[in-house]
Amino acid sequence: RIALNILEFAVITTKPDTQGIRNITLKIIEEVVQKRCLRYDKTGEEHYNIISALHKSMRDSDPDAAIYWVARMLEAGENPLYVARRLVRFASEDIGNADPQALQVAVAAMQAVHFLGMPEGNLALAQTATYLACAPKSNALYKGYKLTQEDIKRWGPLPVPLVIRNAPTTLMKNLDYGKGYKYAHNFKDGYIVQEHLPKELKGKRYYFPTDRGFEKEIKQRLEKLKDKYKESV
Repeated sequence: RIALNILEFAVITTKPDTQGIRNITLKIIEEVVQKRCLRYDKTGEEHYNIISALHKSMRDSDPDAAIYWVARMLEAGENPLYVARRLVRFASEDIGNADPQALQVAVAAMQAVHFLGMPEGNLALAQTATYLACAPKSNALYKGYKLTQEDIKRWGPLPVPLVIRNAPTTLMKNLDYGKGYKYAHNFKDGYIVQEHLPKELKGKRYYFPTDRGFEKEIKQRLEKLKDKYKESV
């Protein structure tokens, strides 16, 4: 039974030649046997242990461990798109605007896996894991989204302020939809102080940029604008 399973896996993972024939060599069988030794239950504890190891290795800026855990999963037969999805999530959760390009790199890796398939797509995933590990880190987006979830749960669907509502009809304009709205591009610095949140959340902040990577520039720009126009508040 074990031998039949090995042969079946070898057939599934071997691409056919131009005549549609899959040539199963001794080398292929040896590789399949080796992969079977590395296999782990994709819904069990070890599956989650290894993906946790990858996530924490990248978060702690350890590219050597990151590439190792990616390889462990791929060599054990893990679905490469699962690995790609975790990398995409990590790019937003643990890097965010500290390096906006991280998300592009992760999405590109996912597309590469779709385009190349396996095993050719393995290097795209390894490249992305090392890039994410070496990138500046920020969880400001993750924390900010959590705060918004809490307020949405607490307050429910609060109404959109009239000043920023769309007013495509005369009736809506008569109901003061969009009344008093100031178009930012008509002002110096392309910046205007006006309330965009529901009145119950007036002045509430969710996004707190860090001092790491590109977020440092974002933080400085926002602070400069708010300081310059603080009298308008």
